[in-house]
Amino acid sequence: MATVLPPADLEAYLARIGHAGPRAPTAEVLTAIHVAHAATIPFENLDILLGRTIATGLPAITRKLVHDRRGGYCFEQNALLGAALRALGFTVAPFLGRVRWQVPAEVATPLVHQVLLVGTADAGPRLADVGFGSMSLTRPLRLVEDEEQPSGLEPRRLVRRGPLLAHQARLGGAWGDVYTFAPEPVADVDLELGNWYACAHPDSALRHQLRASLTFPDRRHTLLNRDLTVRHADGRVERRVIADADELLTVLASHFGLHFPAGTRFALRPDAPWPT
Repeated sequence: MATVLPPADLEAYLARIGHAGPRAPTAEVLTAIHVAHAATIPFENLDILLGRTIATGLPAITRKLVHDRRGGYCFEQNALLGAALRALGFTVAPFLGRVRWQVPAEVATPLVHQVLLVGTADAGPRLADVGFGSMSLTRPLRLVEDEEQPSGLEPRRLVRRGPLLAHQARLGGAWGDVYTFAPEPVADVDLELGNWYACAHPDSALRHQLRASLTFPDRRHTLLNRDLTVRHADGRVERRVIADADELLTVLASHFGLHFPAGTRFALRPDAPWPT
């Protein structure tokens, strides 16, 4: 069942991302909201590493990402974005994709990435996705094939793979698949199953790696376990290694706007308070 943000929560969401502009269901408004969301609400899997269940009901997502000023991953991020866009009059349909970024071609991946097809009143459909983390879109993509599209950071394109579309990004001179998807809406139960795998299956990478990312129009902050990377639109890359768990809390606050009590440790195993 499609979900829509109630009026009070819509106002809180727009305040959270800092959008005070027009609200008509146009491509320009969609882009403005997408850019603001990606730069404000970080991708992160920290609740998984704290042993918490990831709820996908809209009240729980809104409480966490909007009112508690936390982040989340695709099943939270894109659900929230979709509910806000529906409240503004956009048509929104969720898809499921298979993550392919830096995955060998011969390795199969499950349907565990949620993306959105958003209809605009003036310019046709757009692919929206604020929940991929290290390669999240800055702005929506036009649903056209084999055409390079600027994103503010890495150029993107969609290419046909039989019944599937591959969303690709170009780093340097090489194109790589970010994910593949069938442009067909999915049922709520499929989203629930995908979320369960992402947060609870023993083989899910989100249970074994600490991840956080925040995508600005001119740079992206990414944290993978101990490695912090800031990649700029002009090609500059800054890297550093986080020394200890206390420095991690400082970096989460300074680079991602995520604040946790002193002494917080992220791990599913009590003998490993700092992921390696």
